[in-house]
Amino acid sequence: MGGRTFALVISGLLLLLLGNATLYIVNEPEEGVLLRFGKLHKTDIQPGLHFKLPFVDEVRKFDTRVLVLDSTPREYLTVEQKPLVVDSYATWRIVDVAKFYTSTSGDERRATQLMASRIDNGLRDQFGVRTMHEVVSGQRDELMTDITRIIDAFTRKEFGIEVLGIRLKAVDLHKDVSSDVFRRMRTAREKIAQDHRSKGKELAEGIRADADRQKVVLEAQAFKEAERIRGEGDEIASRTYAEAFSKNPEFYSFNRSLTAYENTFTSRSDVLVIDPDSDFLKYLKDSGGKKAGGAAK
Repeated sequence: MGGRTFALVISGLLLLLLGNATLYIVNEPEEGVLLRFGKLHKTDIQPGLHFKLPFVDEVRKFDTRVLVLDSTPREYLTVEQKPLVVDSYATWRIVDVAKFYTSTSGDERRATQLMASRIDNGLRDQFGVRTMHEVVSGQRDELMTDITRIIDAFTRKEFGIEVLGIRLKAVDLHKDVSSDVFRRMRTAREKIAQDHRSKGKELAEGIRADADRQKVVLEAQAFKEAERIRGEGDEIASRTYAEAFSKNPEFYSFNRSLTAYENTFTSRSDVLVIDPDSDFLKYLKDSGGKKAGGAAK
């Protein structure tokens, strides 16, 4: 290798080292701050290519995307002094990199610890003024809105961090009180069930009594109607018999006797004890219906 080539290689290396010492890149989801002699010199450095003084300036970059802080489950007391085990998380991002650096020395881990402590205190305060029902269902959304607003105002001012939302993943009863709460819940549900059964029984008795009353009324009406129809039929039958008798009394008497014989002697084993001279037997002794002396055989 000649002296000229060696000089070019050395020059290239020097230029590369100089460029690396004076140029830096801030990526798209980041913002940076520039430190000069360890003190904050330039803030809110946007994504792109930038220059710095070699060996004098230092660049710190911070991720400005939305991050998640997952808290460990903690126990809080409600206004009724009932312990609840709460699992929560928060979403946050850096909105003021200068304040974030000065308050946390640019340490994201320290920032999350400070936020977690603040969120813990906020949840404790919010749970302490609400009942268990309000925390679980009644005012859960209101609780989340209030604590997010309070924590966001504090972290913006102190750490340059925006808290986008604080949410509850789970709210569980403490093991020591779960059985007691479930027992009271079971008792309350049994009382409600018994009340429904009593009301149902009362309603059933009313329906049954009304049905019985309607049955009696319908049977009475039906009997009345049947008696009316039977009376009309008897009237028609009597009129028919009277008309038939008036037209031919002898034939009417003969027909009635035959009907009586048919209804009386329905079986060979039938026995009838009667006076032989009775009018009932007159057509059996004489087809003309005239009485004759002697006994009937």
